[in-house]
Amino acid sequence: MEKLKGFLKTSLLGGVVVILPVAILASVTLWVFRFVTGIIEPLTRLLIKDSQLNEFAADAIVIVLIVASCFFVGVLVRTRLGGFFYRLLETRILKLAPGYSMIKETVMQLFGSRKDSPFSSVAVARIFGNETRVTAFITDTHADGSYTLFVPTGPNPTSGLIYHVAGQYVQPVNVSVQDAMRSIISCGAGSARLLRDYPAARPGP
Repeated sequence: MEKLKGFLKTSLLGGVVVILPVAILASVTLWVFRFVTGIIEPLTRLLIKDSQLNEFAADAIVIVLIVASCFFVGVLVRTRLGGFFYRLLETRILKLAPGYSMIKETVMQLFGSRKDSPFSSVAVARIFGNETRVTAFITDTHADGSYTLFVPTGPNPTSGLIYHVAGQYVQPVNVSVQDAMRSIISCGAGSARLLRDYPAARPGP
């Protein structure tokens, strides 16, 4: 009887372990698809109205057009004239919009690579001086050895708090900014890489 119960239990748990991640992945994929199609719905409706395409085909065409537009704009801003107009637009208009700089920085960290970025290094910090540790980005260093840190909130890394912390409570870690961002967006999943080397090099008393 005990063997049967054990068999049923392990089989059930094994099935959950196999099916649940697939179900979650499918749900997330469906949510992303619905989110994207919701954003592009006005363009899709316009395309359906002027053609005989069904909704799925119209969504696919609009997404392809958006990707092509991103590529075209990317090529354009690499030219001298395009870069000039982009910098002019960004300086005179876009940077005046609240949150634009932070959103741009986040996007560039997820999809690009900038050595001059203020989010140039990742750290694990004890901002309260105790054993509570947070994932942080070092945004500035100071002559007295202290750091200015940006501690983002998950799953939205564009918001967070700024702390000025003594150097003894800040431990830079050998993790890329992109990996740290992914961990924040996924509400801490993947933090093992951040904390792996921390105990051996824990700063402060």
